[in-house]
Amino acid sequence: MAELKVDSLCPNVEVCLECGQHHLLAENHLYNYQDDVDDELACHICLQPLLQPMDTPCGHTYCFKCLENFLQEHSFCPMDRKKLNFQQCRKSSLLVRNLLDKLQVFCPFQPDCEQTLQRCELEAHLKNRCAILKKHRAETERKRNPSYRKKRHPRHDGETRVDSGQPLEVSVVSTGSSSSAVAPTRTAEPGLVNPAFDEIEEADQPQRSSLVAETTTVEIHREDQDEQLGIRIVGGKDTPLGNVVIQEIHRDYLVARNGTLAPGDHILEVNGVNVSSVNHSYAISLLRCPCSILHLTVLQEKGFSNKSTHQDSFSSTNSSSRHDVIQAVLMKRDITEPLGIKLIRKPDEVGVYILELLAGGLAAKDGRLRSSDKVLFINGQDLRHGTPEVAAQIIQSSEARVNFVVQRQLNVSASEMIDEAGFSSSGSSNGGSPALHRRRLEQPFYQRKITYQKDPPQGFSSLEKIISVKKEPQESLGITVSGGRDSKYKLPIYVTSIQPIGCLYRDGRIKRGDILLSMNGIDLTLLSYGEAVSILKSHTTSSTVVLKTLECRTPEKETELVREPAESLVESEHGWTPLWIMWFSVPSHLHYCHDILLRKSNSESWGFSIVGGYEENKGHQPFFIKTIVPGTPAFFDGRLKCGDEIVAVNGVSTTGMSNSSLIPMLKEQRNKVTLTVVSWPGTLV
Repeated sequence: MAELKVDSLCPNVEVCLECGQHHLLAENHLYNYQDDVDDELACHICLQPLLQPMDTPCGHTYCFKCLENFLQEHSFCPMDRKKLNFQQCRKSSLLVRNLLDKLQVFCPFQPDCEQTLQRCELEAHLKNRCAILKKHRAETERKRNPSYRKKRHPRHDGETRVDSGQPLEVSVVSTGSSSSAVAPTRTAEPGLVNPAFDEIEEADQPQRSSLVAETTTVEIHREDQDEQLGIRIVGGKDTPLGNVVIQEIHRDYLVARNGTLAPGDHILEVNGVNVSSVNHSYAISLLRCPCSILHLTVLQEKGFSNKSTHQDSFSSTNSSSRHDVIQAVLMKRDITEPLGIKLIRKPDEVGVYILELLAGGLAAKDGRLRSSDKVLFINGQDLRHGTPEVAAQIIQSSEARVNFVVQRQLNVSASEMIDEAGFSSSGSSNGGSPALHRRRLEQPFYQRKITYQKDPPQGFSSLEKIISVKKEPQESLGITVSGGRDSKYKLPIYVTSIQPIGCLYRDGRIKRGDILLSMNGIDLTLLSYGEAVSILKSHTTSSTVVLKTLECRTPEKETELVREPAESLVESEHGWTPLWIMWFSVPSHLHYCHDILLRKSNSESWGFSIVGGYEENKGHQPFFIKTIVPGTPAFFDGRLKCGDEIVAVNGVSTTGMSNSSLIPMLKEQRNKVTLTVVSWPGTLV
């Protein structure tokens, strides 16, 4: 297609930050395509490659804006003139949208910027990496305002402005022209420990020098603008993690069905707003903001690259266990189409394995998956400790794309695996209880030891309250609670709502998020959810109730922002859930820990990076897991999560340590290390 110069159109119109061209807001974005685009992918109204393609009931496809503008003046399809209204139209299939997003385009600022990249990546390139656009905008501002000085400040629209003379710190974004680029591994910020990148080079081992990372823009469509994404978020500028990171993806929700995102992805932008340097609560408010189309720009780490050989795939090799990690995306024609895969579980190991690919099935035709592969992720959902039943539900609920990440052990045959398992099934077992095997393999949780205890981070605190309330016989307390030591994250019991029909609402001193320590002298801190509820109900006939509670306090600037807007938006079918940063205020004696033993060969990295530690200007900060690298021991193990707090290493407490103290400890552990961690649930959006 003909090259389009950015200065040749609409000189009085601002350059669009998404496509880098001059056009009116109501018009489509403009792109300079590298190659001629197939006519089947062109809109029959604007005759350009489709943008946000929409299908009509009569079988034609147009750009969203083109069709919307056309139907404001007409009531028929432009091609066959059949009666049509916009509400009858539906977005095109995921396959079509992906094909369009992968079209190669030039940066509009050629020849000064010689980047060629996928269309879906151009926006992130222009906003984060294109120095020519920044120069162009600065010159435009000078012409418009002669007194313009290079001093700039952050704006609410997500644009990051910097003061002249100050270096611009760009968060881990690749600069290559392809969709996958190599980001050099380095410690760029104070308090950042990267044992993932410390390796011992040996002559007979492949040398892994850098981390392959991909920046991509994901488009998520919602029929209901308030529909939950189904992800948990950790991090933010006001936490040691700095970046906003996906901790977990819930099954059967929007993000899981989309299949593009994965735990550990760093979110850089939300609908064009830069979130790489915003507080946790502000990032959450952006993610919860109702919208029909959500655009997320994320950084996805893909593993290490080798110095000696080029690797085209997602995989990296685990030399000690001889494993490969393979990624395969299968495209279903419709939601009911089967993949032709039989899944099983092994009696003495956790996880899901592929037993057989059915001849003629979608997976067999694709050819990338094999029998004996262990399923690590499906559509970003962690199945390293999952079951075939859960895997089958994820596959069945996927709209079109089913994204597999599997681990392949070399030289293992299907017959060997069947002999080990003793049965074959796509969703059920005839031999033993998988839950029993999982319990046998998992490490128990325990209360944080006195030697591991610490004060909350700077700005976080808690207030213990004793509340005595008089009530009528049979009058309800009027609260709902959650947590319990049997919950996934071993949480204390906390209040999720105060109903206007109970005595505690009338009293007014209990708040949502308060932790319940005891009731009428009975300790609640070690109980399961069911046990705690039974005790709360057993005192219904009492005329007086004495509650000991703990109010968690975040920094004042967060309290003002979070208490009303952010918390009120979290109401859903899940009920109210607290922000991740609330748990920072919980005293150490209420924490539950567990130990994770990792093993590796001499030439491998551990596969995780850590932030935090003592700094003079910030005081004592906990150490947190920031990154888990695909294809490494931490990734294969599957128990570490982004946002986990490192309490101890090999039994030695990290409390009060600086990064210069922790680095040698981790480097000394050549083949195995035991990490004691505390996990808090990320904020649900």
